[in-house]
Amino acid sequence: MLAVGGARVASGDIPVSTLIAFLLYLFYLMEPVYKLVEAASQYQEGAAAISRIKEVDRLAAEPPATYKPVRTEVRPASVRFEDVSFRYGPGLPYIHQRVDFEVPGAGMTAFIGPSGAGKSTVFSLIERFYETTGGRILVDGRDIRQWPLSELRSVIGYVEQDAPVLAGTLRENLVFSAPGATDDDIRAVLARTRLDTLVDRLPHGLDTLVGHRGSKLSGGERQRVTIARALLRRPRLLLLDEATSQLDAFNEAALRPQPVWGALSDSFRPCGGARWPRR
Repeated sequence: MLAVGGARVASGDIPVSTLIAFLLYLFYLMEPVYKLVEAASQYQEGAAAISRIKEVDRLAAEPPATYKPVRTEVRPASVRFEDVSFRYGPGLPYIHQRVDFEVPGAGMTAFIGPSGAGKSTVFSLIERFYETTGGRILVDGRDIRQWPLSELRSVIGYVEQDAPVLAGTLRENLVFSAPGATDDDIRAVLARTRLDTLVDRLPHGLDTLVGHRGSKLSGGERQRVTIARALLRRPRLLLLDEATSQLDAFNEAALRPQPVWGALSDSFRPCGGARWPRR
């Protein structure tokens, strides 16, 4: 506009005032056009977000339940798989097919195998994160589909692979699932998981903030926090999914003695006195 308008002004076709007027029009239009382009970009982002929200909304959801600790028994719980098959959806390959094994109510049983063999899936089926495609799973001699979901999960302690630690204090992370735990209970669990020395080093002890996802703790310390949190609930069945993968040999050995509860461990390292269910 400036080049063509300047040439026409120089040739006398238009006065300078006309060129200045068009330049002012151009500057006035720039902001509205920019806002239109920005609005189109924001619309595309919003449409993509809405499609993701709708996709999540279509996912299968568990029935609503109030998760309250229900403890009518204190003895360890046994687990039995009877002809269990599972796949994540119709037409997909089976992860487990006609699996049978029994885990006694005390001691430790370990599952070993290569990555992708379905070891973590076994724990997900016990917790009823997924429903079996065929067969049935019994906990304490009772089909898990007959257990109220809150009651089933109240007797199970589950330590996942990624060692989730929440933002907040160390105490809040420990008592998250056992709000009624006493100071004596906490001290006993800290000593059991060798976290007592960590607490002594922290500036505010148990009331020290651990940061987002436990960023102020090492990987091994985060794993021990999740193990301590599970033990504090005193579950009848303890599921350990590679729960010692980030621990050094000394701390792992300290956690190795035979427990008084039932335990299932997903690990490549054999544990003393373990049974190896195979199919």
